[in-house]
Amino acid sequence: MDDRHMQIGEVAARTELSLRTIRHYEETGLVIPSARSQGGFRLYTETDVARLMVIRRMKPLGFPLDQMRDLLDATDRLDRDDPLGAAEREVLLGRVRAYEQAAAEQVDKLRVQLARAEDFAATLRARLDQNTPVAPS
Repeated sequence: MDDRHMQIGEVAARTELSLRTIRHYEETGLVIPSARSQGGFRLYTETDVARLMVIRRMKPLGFPLDQMRDLLDATDRLDRDDPLGAAEREVLLGRVRAYEQAAAEQVDKLRVQLARAEDFAATLRARLDQNTPVAPS
């Protein structure tokens, strides 16, 4: 990925996360700025942005911070340049598969909730349409 550094404001705009949220993720160890400017400002790379996007996508699916950390650890280890043994690689891939399955289950639950919400909104619209007087012509 690109080695260009971005300040936290640009990262916040790109990820649609607040500065406070990004700082919180830093405090919890989920993402660490790749560098600091001479003035002490946090500097991030595309890799850091990608990491924040993983976190941002996990959050609405209900994954807690410790599971986010676990998945990021597994993917970090899979992405390293140093070779992994076949057994370690399979264990890491198994962890990633488990998160993919959990995410798919959450997506299915959200689809059901969305369908119910759409039905409810349609019911309310129909009720309003029945009770809205028509202006005389």
